[in-house]
Amino acid sequence: MKLRELIKDIKPLRIEGSLETDITSVNIDSRKIGRGHLFIAMRGTQVDGHQFIQKAISLGASAILCEKIPEGQETSEDVQDATFVEVSSTEDVAGMVATRFYGDPSRKLKLVGVTGTNGKTTIATLLYNMFRAMGHKCGLLSTVCNYIDGEAIPASHTTPDPIELNSLLGKMADSGCEYAFMECSSHAIAQHRIGGLHFTGGIFTNLTRDHLDYHKTFENYRDAKKTFFDMLPKSAFAITNADDKNGLFMVQNTRATVKTYSTQRMADYKAKILECHFEGMYLEMDGYEVGVQFIGKFNVSNLLAVYGAARMLGKPASEILLVMSTLKSVNGRLDPVRSSEGVTAIVDYAHTPDALENVLNAIHEVLNGKGQVITVCGAGGNRDKGKRPLMAQEAVKQSDKVIITSDNPRFEEPQDIINDMLAGLTPQQMKKVLSIADRREAIRTAVMLAKKGDVILIAGKGHEDYQEIRGVKHHFDDKEVVSECFRQ
Repeated sequence: MKLRELIKDIKPLRIEGSLETDITSVNIDSRKIGRGHLFIAMRGTQVDGHQFIQKAISLGASAILCEKIPEGQETSEDVQDATFVEVSSTEDVAGMVATRFYGDPSRKLKLVGVTGTNGKTTIATLLYNMFRAMGHKCGLLSTVCNYIDGEAIPASHTTPDPIELNSLLGKMADSGCEYAFMECSSHAIAQHRIGGLHFTGGIFTNLTRDHLDYHKTFENYRDAKKTFFDMLPKSAFAITNADDKNGLFMVQNTRATVKTYSTQRMADYKAKILECHFEGMYLEMDGYEVGVQFIGKFNVSNLLAVYGAARMLGKPASEILLVMSTLKSVNGRLDPVRSSEGVTAIVDYAHTPDALENVLNAIHEVLNGKGQVITVCGAGGNRDKGKRPLMAQEAVKQSDKVIITSDNPRFEEPQDIINDMLAGLTPQQMKKVLSIADRREAIRTAVMLAKKGDVILIAGKGHEDYQEIRGVKHHFDDKEVVSECFRQ
């Protein structure tokens, strides 16, 4: 593709060189640059891509998209064949350039984005599984794994960078996918990673404190989510959680057709729990009765979002509910492991105070006072420190015993993180709390404390099969560890 065609949708401040050069690939990672490539120099949170312009050119880059053309580059003999395109913000335009290079793939399928603090993975994955069960080829972009129909592509971020994202969507379209369902993180929205994409619909789950290490304030975090709905086209639908206080705020300026879902008030899609067991629930949903293999009121909300999206995508209620009754929980979300001694362990990704509250509520709904709850939880290192004491408070509030342990400490000392969590507890609350930095030992201790009929909640990591310590990921799977402890 000619460079002139590639930058057609953006407004350059300055151009040095020929726009007739052929571009064979687009990259933001200088290590992947080859002959004929366009290198987009991005200013990241850790590294400034402008530092690697010379490296990209030495590797054969034919063009550079940047925010400032380096002094003397336009006249240097070494780079006389490279074209420089200067823009005010490469972050703002990278998505549009990637979309054009890959042939605007999001317009070749029906793309639905899911945003919010909790529930994104569950809703996107259940929609993917549902529409595949209905006979459609589908794509999935999620925290756990990306899929091109049935082909798994490992995921490194909740939402990939704009180049990888459009590449994956292009492969989905080329393989005949009709639908694609994706998580849209607040980082991805704020960093314009989804810029240039055409969405058929958007779903809002809920909003609680998270990622304040990046967004700095709750208002910035909230507004990043709202931006997603602000940019939806008039032809799209926007489904929002009417039970969340920010639900209607999210869609107040959208051009899309708005639909609401609720378990508590009037809404377009409603549901209530009729019966609840650890094996699942019996629900009344939108006037119909259906049995599902999920537990917890928050999962009723997730299923309502799935139901609403499927309805807006043209599927009849009868078909949706039939398939919904066969769907299973997403890996690492309220994932049960049972011992031969009658103890149930629940592995869940809950890593925010609100998510922890929801999971513990779901467990108590089923237990109904007939067993104790032992919670094992921690908090991630190099992330929002303000939520650490809140996590401990939430765990203590609804558990009979709590073991505070290490999560992914990253570059922090595990004991420092634990101390931050314990700082939120009163002397009275501390009486039912243990702190064990070694996560394996913490899980083992919980198993030793549990008696028949008790439930152990192991929260924070869910589907993750690693523990990140000092920049190194060591294999660690909560489900594997608790299963091993049960056998012993």
